[in-house]
Amino acid sequence: MKHGNAVKFLSVGAAAMLLASCGTTGGGGSEGGGSGGGDAGAAEDMSMVTVVKITGVGWFDRMEEGVTSFADSTGIDARQVGGDDASPEKQIQIIQDLIPQNPTAITVVPNSPEGLENVLAQAREQGIVVVTHEASGIKNADIDIEAFDNKAYGAQIMDNLAECMGGEGEYVSFVGGLTAKTHMDWVQGALDQQEAEYPDLTRVEDPIESKEDEGVAYSRAKEVLAKYPDIKGFQGSAGTDVAGIARAVQEAGREDDVCVMGTSIPSVSQKYLEDGSIDKIFFWDPALAGEAQLKIAQLLAEGETVGDGTDLGIEGYTSLKKLEGFDNVVVGDAAVEVDAENVGDYDF
Repeated sequence: MKHGNAVKFLSVGAAAMLLASCGTTGGGGSEGGGSGGGDAGAAEDMSMVTVVKITGVGWFDRMEEGVTSFADSTGIDARQVGGDDASPEKQIQIIQDLIPQNPTAITVVPNSPEGLENVLAQAREQGIVVVTHEASGIKNADIDIEAFDNKAYGAQIMDNLAECMGGEGEYVSFVGGLTAKTHMDWVQGALDQQEAEYPDLTRVEDPIESKEDEGVAYSRAKEVLAKYPDIKGFQGSAGTDVAGIARAVQEAGREDDVCVMGTSIPSVSQKYLEDGSIDKIFFWDPALAGEAQLKIAQLLAEGETVGDGTDLGIEGYTSLKKLEGFDNVVVGDAAVEVDAENVGDYDF
């Protein structure tokens, strides 16, 4: 049944996600990608652009705070841009327009890692450092930085959702886009955990696409509630998913018997946490993730390497680890979980 547990900072399966490998990753352009090589000049001569999935939503508004903080603390000309919807095509066009400006680095949170491969390859061929976030498996990035191991994060959400649901019943998973690699990793990690540990739970649909839009999540949650009157659980992935789902649950008067959990930030979800239509949210601070991307770009531009043990001097990213199976992916330990009891501890 639904209930509120004491919350804690997550290690998100730290033992599983941290690798014993002692190698380093990346290093700029020594192998044909990025500028690197220590010839980028002084900080005040560098320029960096962070390209996000979409503008005008709380998650990326918060990330922009980190971009601004990085610029203020380093003297590097750093700014954030994004499209007015979450289409890969708009990200491609933005990056194509940035390449002739020849910034020191482009950091990007892709809507579709596969869709950006060609344009990011063009950027690297021109000597631009490329750092990605939420894109493990992408090839044309010097480094991809993840806040944590994504499959373990999905498993952690499932553990909480299953407990809330009393270990049985039907649930669905939402993603911002079917091409959003990390979202798909989260819901797959949740499904793997559910199938292994909670056989009396059933995911009744393939992942449902919300297009990173709270209104779309709301509409599709209403459809789910009508189609599956016995539904007991929702997992959201986009930062706006659980808010949209909660509106539908609230309107249906189902706050007490439907569990809603997923990735969001307090400013988006607080009112729903307080009235019980969202049970728990999971997140990492987008501002710190924005800073981490840019700090890695700075290190690579200065000819440094990034890998096991790298300390970015940013909370949650003080001892990076390589992710097993990837040459260019490093992870931090930056996840938290929040419910109604501690949502007021966060001001974003």
